[in-house]
Amino acid sequence: MANTNIETVGSVADKAKVLLALAAVVGGLVGFYLLAAQPLVFRIAAVLAGLAVGAAIAWFSEPGRRFFAFSKESVAETKKVVWPTRKETIQTTAIVFGFVFIMAIFLWATDKTLEWVLYDLILGWRK
Repeated sequence: MANTNIETVGSVADKAKVLLALAAVVGGLVGFYLLAAQPLVFRIAAVLAGLAVGAAIAWFSEPGRRFFAFSKESVAETKKVVWPTRKETIQTTAIVFGFVFIMAIFLWATDKTLEWVLYDLILGWRK
């Protein structure tokens, strides 16, 4: 029973830390607008300070640590991706543009054919 209470307290503490971190980020954003008369450098510094304080507070919560671990793993996975070469990218783009051009011609021809059938043959409006 005591173990459940410890988990609940830890959960409440983590929620409080996350809320405090969010408040720090919001405080940085509010500072950006409150410092409207100041140079842009100070306004951006307020936002960055809010983000830094929020990240530091979040680091000490379990959800924050999980988020940072997930971010680190995401960067590692991104580095494993085999990106296409410049030649492959240009070839694929050319194929897409070619297909779009052919489809545009096909749809234009279909439209004109239906227009001719409907207006000239069936309705007889263009004689």
